Formats: sequence, C-alpha cells, structure tokens
Amino acid sequence: MTTSKPIPAVSFQTARTGVSSKANALGMRVMQERAYNKRGEQYLLIKSPPASGKSRALMFIALDKLHNQGLRQAIIVVPEKSIGGSFADEPLSKYGFWADWEVKPQWNLCNAPGADEERVDPSKTKAVGQFLASDDRVLVCTHATFRFAVDALGIEAFDDRLIAVDEFHHVSASPDNRLGAQLAAFIERDKVHIVAMTGSYFRGDAAPVLTPEDEGRFETVSYTYYEQLNGYEYLKALNIGYFFYTGRYLDAIEHCLDPARKTIVHIPSVNARESTKDKVTEVNEILHYLGKWTGADSVTGFELVAMPDGRILKIADLVDDSDPARRAKVIAALKDPVHKNNRDHVDIIIALGMAKEGFDWIWCEHALTVGYRSSLTEIIQIIGRATRDAPGKEVATFTNLIAEPDASEAAVAEAINDTLKAIAASLLMEQVLAPRFTFTPKRDKPLDDFDYGPDGYQPGRTNVGVNEERGQFHFEIAGLVEPKSPEATRIVQEDLNEVIAAFVQTKSVAERGLFDEETPAQELTQVAMGKIVRDRYPELTPEDQESVRQHAIAALNLTQKAKGLAMDLAPAGGGEERANTALLDGVRQFAMDVRELDIDMIDSINPWQSAYTVLAKSMNEGTLKQVQAAISAKRTKITPEDAKDLAARAVRFKRERGRLPSITASDAWEQRLAEGAAAFMRFKEEGRYV
Repeated sequence: MTTSKPIPAVSFQTARTGVSSKANALGMRVMQERAYNKRGEQYLLIKSPPASGKSRALMFIALDKLHNQGLRQAIIVVPEKSIGGSFADEPLSKYGFWADWEVKPQWNLCNAPGADEERVDPSKTKAVGQFLASDDRVLVCTHATFRFAVDALGIEAFDDRLIAVDEFHHVSASPDNRLGAQLAAFIERDKVHIVAMTGSYFRGDAAPVLTPEDEGRFETVSYTYYEQLNGYEYLKALNIGYFFYTGRYLDAIEHCLDPARKTIVHIPSVNARESTKDKVTEVNEILHYLGKWTGADSVTGFELVAMPDGRILKIADLVDDSDPARRAKVIAALKDPVHKNNRDHVDIIIALGMAKEGFDWIWCEHALTVGYRSSLTEIIQIIGRATRDAPGKEVATFTNLIAEPDASEAAVAEAINDTLKAIAASLLMEQVLAPRFTFTPKRDKPLDDFDYGPDGYQPGRTNVGVNEERGQFHFEIAGLVEPKSPEATRIVQEDLNEVIAAFVQTKSVAERGLFDEETPAQELTQVAMGKIVRDRYPELTPEDQESVRQHAIAALNLTQKAKGLAMDLAPAGGGEERANTALLDGVRQFAMDVRELDIDMIDSINPWQSAYTVLAKSMNEGTLKQVQAAISAKRTKITPEDAKDLAARAVRFKRERGRLPSITASDAWEQRLAEGAAAFMRFKEEGRYV
C-alpha cells in the first residue's frame, strides 16, 4: 500500500513566456544561439538541461567548424546507441541556417547491428579508421566505440578534428575512466577541438568530471533549468513528488500509474532490494494491472492492452531483452522520426536501464521511477524525460515510488542510507531548478536590469533586486567576501550547483545535519563546506576559497527557505484556483524578509532543516525513531563485544517491560541499550560475529 497522496518536494510553476521555443533568423533557440556565439572556442563546455536543444546546438557549431574554422571532420560521441538518433539528418536551411546537417548512413555507427558494446568490436573500430581516411565530414558513434578506436588508432590519428562528447558526465578524471584519460591526452596534445555537452554536470560520486586544470581550458555556456522551464509555451508546472509504500511495489504502483497520462515507468534494477528478481514478470504484472493484453503490434512491436473503457493502450516494453529482433523493432519504432510529433504513437514506455539520458519523447507527462536512486545525475536525466514542451501538455510530473524502511528488516540502516541519498538528490534538484542568485556585499549602487521593489534601490540599506525575465535575484549581504580572481568569479556565477552537489552528497554531512541536533550549524557550513571548496579548488587563494564557500552556503539556504515556503503554500486538494504560488513568488516573499541577512546569520542556519521536514512529512513517528536509531548506531563507538552484551540486556528489558528500549528515552541507560541493540544488528549484518 502507499500513502494516501504523494508528498511534494517541489511544485514549480512556469511563466510560459514562450522564449525557450522562439527561434532567431538562423533557426536557433535561446540556448543554441548562446552556444553558437562561442563557436570559435577550441574547448567548449555546454551545461544545459534536457529538451533545451543541445543536439541541434552542436550541429550549428560543428558545421561552422567544418566550413569556416578549417577542421577536417566531426566525430559525435554518445553514451548509447539509442541517442544516436538525435544526430540524424536535419534540414537546418529550412529554418534559416546556411547549411544542412547530414550524416551518411554508413557513418552513423549507432545504427549498425549489435548491442551497446563494452567489448571491442573490430568492425566498428575499422569503420572509424576508414572514416578518418575518407573525405566525409561527420561520424556518430558510442563512447565505447570511440574508446576502442582511440586505443587502436592512437591520439594523433584524430588531429584537426572536432570531438563532440554528449552526456559528458560519463567522463571522469579518475585514472580508471578510460574516456576521461583519453580526453586528457587530447587536451595535452592540443590538436583537436572538443565540445562537451551535458544536462547535469554531476557524476554522483566523488570523482570530478575533469581536473581543475583541464576544466580551466574550457569556455562554459550555461543555460539553467529555470530559464528553460520558464520560457516554455505550453508547460505550466513541473511537480516532483514521492510515494512511500510497504510490501511489494507491484501492489502499490496502481496508486501512481495513471493510464490516461503519457508515462515512462522505470522499474528497479534486478539487483535492487525493491526488485522481485524477475523483471519480465514484473512487466507482465504491470500490463495486467492496466488491462487485458490482446497481443503485440506486428509493425512496432508495442504491446496492446485493452482498457475497461474500450481504449487500447500501446505500451513499449524495453525491459524484455530475450528476443533481440523484437527489442530492435520496438526501439526503431520509438526512434521513427515520422511519428516524433504523433501524440498517439505510444502511450506508456516501461524501461529498466534505457529511456533515460538523451531519450526524446516530447509527449511524456509522467516519469514514474520505482526504487531509490542515489545518483543525482540519474534523477536529473529521468526528470528531463518529462520536461519537454508539447501542445496540450500543461503539467509534467516526476514520481519516485520508494519503500518505507521496515523495522523488521535487518537492512534498515542501508534503507535509511538510501533514503538520505534520495533526499540529498531532491535538495539539489531544487537548487538546480531555482533561479540564479547574485550575492554582493552591501553597496550604494544597484545592479542594472534589476527591480528593487516599489521604493527602488535604497542606499545604505540591504537591498534585494529581481530580474524576472532572466529568473535572477540580487541579494546584498553584510560582510560577504567577494571573489577576487577571474576563476573564483566564474565559480560563484556558474558552478555553485556543483559545490552544493558535493556538500549534500557527503554522507557524513547529511547524517549529522539531518539527525544530530547537537551538531553546530557552523560545523557544517564552515568546516564541512570549507573542506569541500578547498578540495575542489586548491588553486584558489584562501580568500577566494572563503568567498566561494559563503556564496554556496547563501544559495543553499535561500533555496531551502524558498522550498519551505512553497511547501507551506501548496494546496491540500489542488485545483486551478488554489494553484501553488510560483517559486519565483516564493523567493520574492522570502527576499522581503531577509533585508538584513548577514554572514553570521547565514552560517548559523542549518541547511538541512527543511530536509528533515520533508522526511517528517513523509514518514510517521515510528519510522523517524528508526531513522534516529540507525544513524545513532552508525555513529556509536560501541565495540562488537559490548554490543553483544547490550543486545542481550535489551532482550531482557523487552521481556520485563513488554517493549524494546527506545533511543529517544529520557533514561540514559535505556538509550544505551537501544544503541547497543542497533549496533549488534549492524555488526551481525556485517559478519562481525562467527
């Protein structure tokens, strides 16, 4: 069963200005024009959300480099074959550009037979070599094909070419990441141009995408989620929420899966705790819930399910890989450009590892994901599947259906840890979705193009300005350290999300911030954040490192406060008349209350307080006690021997009093017994006892 309703983490209302879809005389949308203006850069990094048009932006840039900058060829590198369709032929001249994008069929290796290979495919490696020796201009291949080709042909073989890497977050500066090592070698040789594109410049682990030295070589083009969504023509709102369930997810999914909405369902990995370990049977159960299976379409391979009202649902099953021919037919039908703008082509897509990054289905209204997702990148990519703008599509929703931790499970500590990861990811999603903040010390000069309210800018006072068109806010903060170097200035303007990502994804920081009420806020905001900034940017001076730290904490706290307002203002029952106040309005209301915000206040705010509120709203008191017990057990200094003794005493306590000792008891000995019992279960799970 599930809770009676989803617990909202974000309800984002868009302004629907239509700017995102408006094209200039060359057929370029806002982000594409912004990127094209930097087309002369040798190393270009494009950070832009899904659906903003990165693929076409690359086409514009690549054509200019091939025709006007002297490069011989362009090699487009994508993480999986299904994304190769994004770089199919495009008649760009039809919309005002001076050339068309064309890829000869033999050079789109993503269309070649075979799976997404992680082993050497000699035929594809040979094809890359043949392309390099030819006079043709564009090749599209997977990351794997490119890696093997570079190993076989050498770095020098790619001189004077453009290498464009899509979904760049797959790259890592870790020595174990082969693609990352190859790109570092290309940069060191300095004989190629590189365009890197990603919808989320986060890997979700401790490894940076690029070393600071290599990243410093790139010119960055940033286009925020806020700009993208606010500039849509049709989409009114993006909702991000959670459903919590007990038992099997297949018994709960009916509360989340609405067959009337175009939906992508991502079922859990077979290795996940939520999985039944039989992915094919799981899909069959979902089909059975939806209606009566009547067969498969002979052309598309879509499963056909008859609804009780007589409607026939067309469902694409991307999970069952037992029949490669059938699977290829389904994938081809989903990629068919003839049906790209046909809303009725397919109704529901059920996937496991596919239909995430780069998957383009503009009609998707609901991304329903089952199970914990600890990767921030994966969450952003999945949400991006539902945030395409399309006629008649007014609301997009991301729902995470996740299991409530069960006190009877020995793995409760692991479940809580997964929950913390999910919350950390949702926090950062709000930061990604939030408007951009500009912070300055108190000054006697307003910033251009900002509205400072009915009374205008007031010299000598703390001012807050708003630029609604760009979704930007200017906050004056007493005592704020301004960045001195160009690199520090760039970081506070463009990279605060990455700094906050590292902060919220540090497990020890999350645990202490959420559940240890005795942890001073300054230990998190000053010590923990300070270490993260020093580790990420060792080349900055101590003064610039402190400036980055202060800006990151200010942005995180403002975002958290704005989220709290949005949750307080969210309607209980919905309805057009009581629609949630836009995040923009929420931040503006908050802005009016922080005119005297200063550094001391920023550093005394615990940025995790709102996260605890989300968790408290989502779970009952008993579950919160389990959370506290699990976290306390992880922090305890109890030895395995002492834990065994305390657990035995806890059993005696239960026999005598009819209940287990409580971690929240006022009696210190009872607390100690509860800690010991929890530690005993953890040590037992870890195999400490023979």
